[in-house]
Amino acid sequence: MVRRTARMADDHGLELSAAEVDVMRDRLPAVADAAVSAIIAEVPTYANALSGTMGETIRSAVQLALGGFIQLASRPRVGARPTAPAMEGAYQLGRGEARSGRSMEALLAAYRVGARVSWSEMSAGLLADGVDAETLAKFAGLVFAYIDQLSASSVAGHSDESATTGRMREQLREALGNALLRGDATDLLVRAAGRAEWSLPETLTAVVLPEAHVRAALAAVDPRTVAVMDPTAEELAVLLAPDATRAVLLRALSGSPAVVGPARPWQEARSSWLRARRAFELDAAITDTEQHLADLVVQADPDALADLRARVLEPLDELAPSARDKLTDTLRAWLLHQGRREAVAEALFVHPQTVRYRVGQLRELYGDRLEEPEFVREATIALA
Repeated sequence: MVRRTARMADDHGLELSAAEVDVMRDRLPAVADAAVSAIIAEVPTYANALSGTMGETIRSAVQLALGGFIQLASRPRVGARPTAPAMEGAYQLGRGEARSGRSMEALLAAYRVGARVSWSEMSAGLLADGVDAETLAKFAGLVFAYIDQLSASSVAGHSDESATTGRMREQLREALGNALLRGDATDLLVRAAGRAEWSLPETLTAVVLPEAHVRAALAAVDPRTVAVMDPTAEELAVLLAPDATRAVLLRALSGSPAVVGPARPWQEARSSWLRARRAFELDAAITDTEQHLADLVVQADPDALADLRARVLEPLDELAPSARDKLTDTLRAWLLHQGRREAVAEALFVHPQTVRYRVGQLRELYGDRLEEPEFVREATIALA
């Protein structure tokens, strides 16, 4: 844990008599109340926070800080660093602000207001006691240097807490992402989302992309997006985008080698990831899986597709390779164009008579099978 503080002189040089110190000490409760009242009036963020537990915390911190200052002011030869309790109190204030989700701006403003009011109230008592101008000037310098050190300690506390909280939240969201990809039971996912402080969306859309592109992608998508390493490939990552508008998501990811799966109910994110993952393996040119559903269906089981293709083309096995290729292309075009000779000829860049001749060869090889619905279905899948 690193605590950064402003550097002050080893000897602040302020000489106060015991009576003057007593004056400040007697005024401490009133000064503390005045400082808190001014903070409430001038720092809007604390207008409501100071009425409850946070208010008691701030009041205690102000009194502790002022008590530490009086102790410091009464001992000119021991250096100008705030006492350990005061520094610890300031540090914990900073941590508390981070835990509350607030930035340091309000607390630093409160320090400035508190320093001004404390200087005004305490110096008034010293002035009434006849303290000379030089001593008041040194007193002012000590007040504001002291506040600088407390402010720096609070900044350190805020920074440390933010870093710790950020790492914990990141780890919890990573655990949530892994649970979603595993397809854990809904009750387990809900608990994981609660621990990660992640509000449940209606849908999640999985995006598979190389790990090197994750940072840029996250900067372009919804900040609630969960990022996790792909459990099936070390070099890939998965983004789970909540309630994404598809066109907006695709536009945000344009230019990156990402594959976007379908939107699914949030607890079914695994199915979106599996489809995006298959598409990533199938063709690097695929970006939107919704535009390639037929390809994904056909390629779902490559071995089964190869076996089906071999069975469909078995009647051509005895032909020379060139003849086999020509008849395979003709059969594919004939199936896709539903036997329309002109359309087949255009697709193959041949004369319609050539198509007629080749189809005649296919009828000799396949016989009545060319008219059987089951064969037509299988051949269309195998050759499409």
